[in-house]
Amino acid sequence: MSHKTAKKSYENLVERLNKFPQGAPPSKTLYEILAMLFSEKEAEIVAQLPIKPFTAKEAAKILKKDKKETEKILNELAARAILLDSINKNTKHYILPPPMAGFFEFSMMRTRNDINQKLLAELYYQYLNIEEDFIKDLFLGGDTKLGRVYVNEDVLSRDNLVHILDFEKASHIIKTADDIGISTCYCRHKMHHLDKACNAPLDICMTFNNTADSLIRHDHARRVDSSECLELLHKAYEHNLVQCGENVQEQPSFICNCCSCCCEALVAAKEFGALHPIQTTHYLAAIINSECSQCKKCISICPVNAISEIEDKQNKKIIIDKELCLGCGVCLRECPNNSIELKRRQEKIITPVNSVHRTVMMAVERGKLQNLIFDKQVFASHRAMAAVISAILKLPPIKQIMANKQLQSKYLAKLIKKFS
Repeated sequence: MSHKTAKKSYENLVERLNKFPQGAPPSKTLYEILAMLFSEKEAEIVAQLPIKPFTAKEAAKILKKDKKETEKILNELAARAILLDSINKNTKHYILPPPMAGFFEFSMMRTRNDINQKLLAELYYQYLNIEEDFIKDLFLGGDTKLGRVYVNEDVLSRDNLVHILDFEKASHIIKTADDIGISTCYCRHKMHHLDKACNAPLDICMTFNNTADSLIRHDHARRVDSSECLELLHKAYEHNLVQCGENVQEQPSFICNCCSCCCEALVAAKEFGALHPIQTTHYLAAIINSECSQCKKCISICPVNAISEIEDKQNKKIIIDKELCLGCGVCLRECPNNSIELKRRQEKIITPVNSVHRTVMMAVERGKLQNLIFDKQVFASHRAMAAVISAILKLPPIKQIMANKQLQSKYLAKLIKKFS
């Protein structure tokens, strides 16, 4: 009987995780992962938590527990980076982040003795790299992407530097962040346990603002200032790592410095490149054939295999696949003849304004918008509702129609008509 009860607790937790746009397809491996990260009791508790940020008082009412006892449980989960916590107007709020980018990574962003990280790494590899359902759902589940690529600013021409927007620059994100945390790279840490890791730097994972503050307070990240973080950014450039961050314009929560062998986003980009699993930069690499010596360094260095050599009229030449190119600029660093340039893409790339905007767009595309607005486990928050509705009204008309269809809401239809 207890086995059935435990299984039900984890099934409820999986159901809760899949209410968010970035879910986790059920599998035997997923249940093994969750059993390592959550006790049966914790799984039962977390399965009842709201999608939107909540206080201990709200959670206590949902869980039918004493506020003090509830607060102790929530703080323990935050200490293990299962939940993120933040202080807003002298009140602590909690939120359950999605598995990725979220508590999957947080579990491997420092060396720990309270869990078997080698076994956890093996399970992650099985679930993410072998089974692939999670990766396909995460990166290919809709048009709006979780992550986007930042261009390597060191290789930009003067003209590009003049036209690049602030939110396109990793350096601007770093300089304007309220809090910055540096942690162990989850991807390479995981692969180290499998003896598959490269020699790229490990302590170079960047988190920002509320996410960083929570991870720092609970010793999952170390606090750094912007100057040290910028030094790490240039260290990442020197190792030809690609900067992949949250796909938003304002206050992204993370920037990963990714290698093409360990990073799940870049591995997905190599495998499913034409389907664009991560959002490209506003740039596209182009070969200046008159200058190219065909040394092939760019072919070997491209993180997503977008560069190749072909034979054209009995002459060999280097070409770049526009469908695969991320516009990261890594190839420019290695070109000895300056025969590669970055050009602004002709097509317009839409970057969500903030996390709420991105989440709403992803929810609309995946048929989960109703979960964000009609969260039965949370007591109606006008501020949260206003943020969601505001994000809906910023969507393109076709996405607004999709949103209205999902909600079947006369109120939403009137709002869309009023502000369109």
